[in-house]
Amino acid sequence: MNLVYAGPDGHVYDHPDYIALGRNGELVTELLEEELIPLPEGATLVSLPDTRPIGLHAKTGAMEVVPGEVNAVGALLPQGFTRLLLPGYAKADKTKVLPLFGYTAVVWKDGGFYVAAEACDDPERWNPRNCDPDELEVKVQGLLTQYPENRLYQHLSNCALGYECLTASNTFLNRWEGAVPVSFSCNAGCFGCISEQPDDSGFPAPQTRMNFKPNVDEVVQVMLEHLKTPESIISFGQGCEGEPSTQAKIIIEAIREVRSRTDMGYININTNAGLTDHIRAIVDAGLNLMRVSTISALDDHYNAYYKPRGYTLKHVEKSLRYAADRGVVTSINYLIFPGVTDREEEMEAMIEFVRRTDLKLIQLRNLNIDPESYLQLIPPAQGERYGMKQMLEIFREELPGVVLGSYTHIPGDLAEMQKKHLQHG
Repeated sequence: MNLVYAGPDGHVYDHPDYIALGRNGELVTELLEEELIPLPEGATLVSLPDTRPIGLHAKTGAMEVVPGEVNAVGALLPQGFTRLLLPGYAKADKTKVLPLFGYTAVVWKDGGFYVAAEACDDPERWNPRNCDPDELEVKVQGLLTQYPENRLYQHLSNCALGYECLTASNTFLNRWEGAVPVSFSCNAGCFGCISEQPDDSGFPAPQTRMNFKPNVDEVVQVMLEHLKTPESIISFGQGCEGEPSTQAKIIIEAIREVRSRTDMGYININTNAGLTDHIRAIVDAGLNLMRVSTISALDDHYNAYYKPRGYTLKHVEKSLRYAADRGVVTSINYLIFPGVTDREEEMEAMIEFVRRTDLKLIQLRNLNIDPESYLQLIPPAQGERYGMKQMLEIFREELPGVVLGSYTHIPGDLAEMQKKHLQHG
């Protein structure tokens, strides 16, 4: 399997003199055949700026930094695929940080690109090619014309057309999971926040956070337009906003108004779940689905990344337990990273956390971060590292009633996924 690199011209090449390597955290490691799958449709190859690829010299077997003016290459995976290894690289300039993406090891073999990844969900629903730009443009203009005073539609139009956000696009295309952002503030200071970064962070946020507070009527209009089919999902808590539960009053009034007019579809919240009293009230208003973002079930790791303001991981757990006890289908948005998530202590803590909270789904999401910055931020490993592939196998064995996936599913779909898992298990 040949090492892949980017030349000075920006083109991607394979190097016949070097065998590709990957990284599990800071550890450079060989790639195994069973860890590789063909480059998925919708994946993107990117050059890692200010880096040099590391490979095994094909003749000597020595691990070397590839000479010349070349950069390491990684793959950005579409939804539905879980990264198993980082690209094998070293930084040429250690003061520089990589843009906030989830870089995956990529190799050239058998005449094509392969990546160190595993398919964990059906990628078809979130495949970018299913979003026709011409149709989207028409739909956006249609809703902007229909609701000229609705600031949410104006905001989401930029998310859909400018950032090409698929959840925002779904809001206009009236399908699957759509977005209804509500909050410009947050009760956490996430190290890897994609919508707001301090000026001295070193890496700019890739998108802009909303800067206004919508009124209830604006929220209700978006919700009612989207909740028109039994399988539709409308979601509070998007990448372009802060923590939605900080605007609990708006959410509660909007849910009650919408549910007084239709019982169609599902209402979801993507949240850090730290404001337990707010979450309880939102659940009681008629919430159907809840996805809670977490990076760890260990306090020191969680606190280092999220920098929670006025809440702890115990509050998060109480919110999840309350929602599950009242029939809300709960999941976690689990931000995973090779060499960290597969640590023995991380796995043990997360398995127990999932059991205590009665989760139905773990959404495995590749953490978008500069690896060196993240590894310096969090506590060092205490036990063995199992590797991501074995970690997934252990989770499936230890949590047979929990679906491992990549995105939010309605209860019927979850039941089918669980049935298939049990049949194959």
